[in-house]
Amino acid sequence: MAATLVRPRRGKMFAGVCAALADRFEVPRVFVRLGFMFFGLFGVGVVAYLALWIIIPEGD
Repeated sequence: MAATLVRPRRGKMFAGVCAALADRFEVPRVFVRLGFMFFGLFGVGVVAYLALWIIIPEGD
């Protein structure tokens, strides 16, 4: 079963949004980061990242 959706304190590059999503859906973090970079080219990734940074709680 997948982990809950929380931003980790370790193993993150910036705010931990990509790490949280990767851990939750059990995919490599690099794929999630590449996805945000791709969608960032269209402006959608930046807005989604900022929204998720606010919504996803930080883990212990």
